Amino acid sequence: MVAGVAWRRTAGLCLGAVTAIVSAGFLLLIGLALLPVAVLPGARDRVLTAASRPANVLVTWERKRLRDWLATPVPHAPGRPLAYLAARTVVGLLGASILLLVVWGLVTVAVTVRMWLLGWPLDAEQEPVTGLTILTLIVPGAVLLYLAVQGLAGVVGLERRTARTFLGPTENQVLRRRIDELAESRAGVVAAVDAERRRIERDLHDGVQQRLVALGLLLGRARRAADRDRAAADDLLRAAHEESQRVLADLRAVAWRVYPAALDTLGLEEALTAVAEGAGAKLSYAAGEPPEPVATAVYFVVAEAVTNAVKHASPTARSQAAGESRNGKGEQHAGASSVHIDVWRAGAAVRVRVTDDGAGGADPAGGGLAGLRRRVAALDGRFAVESPPGRGTVVEAELPCD
Repeated sequence: MVAGVAWRRTAGLCLGAVTAIVSAGFLLLIGLALLPVAVLPGARDRVLTAASRPANVLVTWERKRLRDWLATPVPHAPGRPLAYLAARTVVGLLGASILLLVVWGLVTVAVTVRMWLLGWPLDAEQEPVTGLTILTLIVPGAVLLYLAVQGLAGVVGLERRTARTFLGPTENQVLRRRIDELAESRAGVVAAVDAERRRIERDLHDGVQQRLVALGLLLGRARRAADRDRAAADDLLRAAHEESQRVLADLRAVAWRVYPAALDTLGLEEALTAVAEGAGAKLSYAAGEPPEPVATAVYFVVAEAVTNAVKHASPTARSQAAGESRNGKGEQHAGASSVHIDVWRAGAAVRVRVTDDGAGGADPAGGGLAGLRRRVAALDGRFAVESPPGRGTVVEAELPCD
């Protein structure tokens, strides 16, 4: 594999030597065209404008060479194509010189070894090539070969730095882009907090509050029936007790959605295991213990994605789940036919993938997924949703840990 990479880099430098010669000829033509009009700003600008199109063509070739042969993708930015061609022509010619030296050294070694094997003389004095002569050439030849290889590696580095300097975004552009990203992520965090508050309020209003009202009514009826019908009062108290248990369960669910205490007490893996067991999902975990903000974001990504998968299972699974629920044989999440959760460490980042075989068609701009996108963006992470109709949903996130 290492040899394959080395040959690929060498081929890339050979192509770079060819394009450097082409670029040198192109720049020479531009220089000759600018000589008569060097003191005329309007004419000089017209010459440079006319040269921009072929320069962009050469730069496009260079981008492809850097991407395919030197494993250096260069982001598309306005850049400075003429300045880049001038700088990389020097780098390319330097690489060509080192390659020629390597070829010359290899040819010299091959010719000398052949003369030694055939017993031919080394010079006009008819002195044959001996083994001692070969040995005296091996050590300096090996040193020179090592230096040449290091030089080629240095040229590859220069190629990459030159491309990023002249073709990539400038420092001001990077700073402006970063400022825009931070402003957007800050606004997203505020929106996510507001959305979470609305969800908590809705859960309390539609769930806990309604159950508390029902509990109050049951207790009132039990109190009124206590003097008239003891058995009826006992039944009402039993129903009130069951309703109080449901209230506690709803309160725990709301508190768990606000922040799961298991993250602090048991860690991310145990918290995700609880989510997976509650939804009948399969969990594969190999992320260790990431930092607390990353662990929190990973948990909410998984929890929201699993919740959506359970809610929007395939139509057949939903109908089956509804039938089982009516028969008292199933739980609310029984409709999710298959949900897989994968969490693993990839270098300096934690990656998350939640897949299901549901109905698909999830809206990435929907409230829950949009909130996850903002939460992940606040940590400089990446978030993606793929949900073709009828083919399930894949939710992916990557969160840096450094």
